[in-house]
Amino acid sequence: MRNILFSAAAVIAAVVLLGFTNTQPAAQDKPKDIVDTAAGAKDFSTLVAAVKAAGLVDALKGKGPFTVFAPTDAAFKALPAGTVEALLKPENKGKLTNILTYHVISGSVMAADVKTMKAKTLFGQEASIEAKDGKVTIDGANVVTTDIKCSNGVIHVIDKVILPKTIVEVAASNDSFSTLVAAVKAAGLVDTLNGGPFTVFAPTNAAFDKLPKGTVEELLKPENVDKLKAILTYHVVSGTVTSADVVKLKTAKTVNGKELKITVKDGTVMVDGAKVTTVDIPCLNGVIHIIDTVVIPSEK
Repeated sequence: MRNILFSAAAVIAAVVLLGFTNTQPAAQDKPKDIVDTAAGAKDFSTLVAAVKAAGLVDALKGKGPFTVFAPTDAAFKALPAGTVEALLKPENKGKLTNILTYHVISGSVMAADVKTMKAKTLFGQEASIEAKDGKVTIDGANVVTTDIKCSNGVIHVIDKVILPKTIVEVAASNDSFSTLVAAVKAAGLVDTLNGGPFTVFAPTNAAFDKLPKGTVEELLKPENVDKLKAILTYHVVSGTVTSADVVKLKTAKTVNGKELKITVKDGTVMVDGAKVTTVDIPCLNGVIHIIDTVVIPSEK
């Protein structure tokens, strides 16, 4: 009898223990991906809306890993009035994509690994990261929260939306374009080339040096501003035309109104006789292709 009671007690104890075990919380859920993590946070509603509008959801749900410097809703609100609304419009999808991918770096970079450096973003331009006195900034934006781990990377929260360089800013940051930048300023085209999107076939200083002696100096004079504008706008095509698209073209209509002749031979691209030496330099508002000769529109 005692053995029967002991066995029954053992069974009851096992059942109770099993029931207790089954009521315990499940093991901690696996981290969500970057998009779902942002969507589940209260401070990223604008960022999530922008990612959706740019068609980047699948990309940021991908294997990665990615490091995202994520601006808060307050960071987006700090932009000039109407900026966010304009960027979310379908016609500005390209520009929005450029901005968002400028906040993303390949790889999973934890706070402990961050140092003062230039970091290449998925957009293609480099962002400046500075680590000093225990604080980290990226292009002047403060990193306010770090190491939000996700299944495909990590999120660091920043207090400002960072913007890649425009066509003019990219040219101004490259010493090889000092003559071009001076010409753009003299022609009053800075604001124009900060619009777009545009594709610029950009002559280097060496290209300008190939012009007859004194030509550049004459063009930079105020009385020759119209001629200078005509030459510069002949180097600009509306829209973002990457090298993959350029090689398919025979001609390209410029902002000047006239057409550039494009030829491709043995892998070399020529634009009105100028050789394209470097392609696809990404800009916030388009793309730059470098050429070795200044192209001059006909006067016909």
